[in-house]
Amino acid sequence: MVDIRWIWLFLDTVETDRGPSWEFWRQVTRSALSPTRGERDQFATFLPAHGDPWIKVQGVQTVPVGRTGGVHLDLDVDDPRVAAEEAKGLGAREVGTFTDPDPDGGPDRETVVVMTTPAGQLFCFTTHRGEQRHQHREDEPDLLDQVCLDLAEEDFAVDAVFWHDLTGWDLGAGGAHREFRSLRRPTGIPVRLLVQRLGATTSPPGAHVDLACLDRAATRRQHEGLGATHVGDGPRWSVMRDPVGRIYCLTDRDVVTGTLAPDPVSP
Repeated sequence: MVDIRWIWLFLDTVETDRGPSWEFWRQVTRSALSPTRGERDQFATFLPAHGDPWIKVQGVQTVPVGRTGGVHLDLDVDDPRVAAEEAKGLGAREVGTFTDPDPDGGPDRETVVVMTTPAGQLFCFTTHRGEQRHQHREDEPDLLDQVCLDLAEEDFAVDAVFWHDLTGWDLGAGGAHREFRSLRRPTGIPVRLLVQRLGATTSPPGAHVDLACLDRAATRRQHEGLGATHVGDGPRWSVMRDPVGRIYCLTDRDVVTGTLAPDPVSP
């Protein structure tokens, strides 16, 4: 088990699309955009009005065929190299390393270790720099707080167990929707993890982000006004497409706890 100190939700967008994508997500998260960093100015952080940031954006040169962008997780730990060795013992694979540019213009951060899960899903180990205050505010109408890891049928059980063993977080049974299993994050961690079982596929495993919504219909209207399109609805969620084509979901979850709101009681 690795002691996860903080989680960063990363939105990866093809560099030619990053302008409209970054602006859309900045507006819907009610954030300010940090100065860009990196050799191509490809990185930035969304700065919330309250608490420490947990969302970063990255302009990438390529994405898997058929996708307009991606999502990955950066896991903050005390020692990325030690964490990587632990993850490899659980079936993960190391892809490479690089140096993380300091967002404040100071010396570069310690090495980032790039990994994939047993099923091939990308994530990174990064050095924790002290973030600890994530405020789920009751007066916010919605919150970008969840990454859904989309896995083929044959990969679902393997990667669900991998994330449980890596984090030590309890793995939920899935409730009424058996295609989902959630990992119960510790208090203070800003990002929830949800594992979703899809049909058989030969594509690399992907991920999408979910927003918890106080009023899903109202959030949908706001997002559509900013250029998103509605794709369809599930029992407790709406599937959306952002202005550059990224799929994401609006969900009936409590904005403070992140858990599903109770089913409405019939009169």
